[in-house]
Amino acid sequence: MTRARKFLVGLGAVALLLGGSAVVVPPLLFRDGVDYSKAVSIKADPAFQDAALLERAWALPVAAQYKAGLEFQKNPSFCGPASVVNVLKSLGTPSSQDTVLEGSGVETTGGMVMGGMTLDQLAALARLKTGKKVTALHELDLAGFRALLPQANDPATRLILNFHRGPVFGKGGGHHSPIAGYLAGEDLVFVLDVNDSFKPWLVKSERLYEAMNTVDKGAKLKRGLLVIED
Repeated sequence: MTRARKFLVGLGAVALLLGGSAVVVPPLLFRDGVDYSKAVSIKADPAFQDAALLERAWALPVAAQYKAGLEFQKNPSFCGPASVVNVLKSLGTPSSQDTVLEGSGVETTGGMVMGGMTLDQLAALARLKTGKKVTALHELDLAGFRALLPQANDPATRLILNFHRGPVFGKGGGHHSPIAGYLAGEDLVFVLDVNDSFKPWLVKSERLYEAMNTVDKGAKLKRGLLVIED
């Protein structure tokens, strides 16, 4: 992280403590400098949060394991840790956002993970906390991404997506959230968005791939997907 970026991140943390997080913190922490304003938001898609489709998605074998314990991120920087907490709880392991970073070496300032977490940092946290095999996939093509999606319905597997909101919502920044299921007949991916402002939603695989196939400038790598398995 450059000195200038560290300064801006620190400024964002100050703004959060002063109550200005809704306006200042997300852009400073997560913006990648790309203009996505011309992207048509998937909120306009009838399937986005269609009640009947969501009911079917929640009934999928992995999604059902998430439903009772689903919790949202406690601050704008905590989407990664919150995703790991939700994975752990879906596997029957008690977990809390207040303690999930213990022993990981990930530092916080005022409760914030400054600059957020990269996919590889999140992979290390998931390995530590789940004790399972965790693979970070950065260079998937669309066919490879689609080939992995049926694993979202495999009770022995968990997927966490790292994506940029811009290509799917027309604005926003980098984000982590679990993928909890796939409605193959409709080609709809069930994303358990850990941001309470969005809540879980459904999206076509190609649109979600566009959001994943973006560059995390802090990591200097493409975003991608974590596969957590025995």
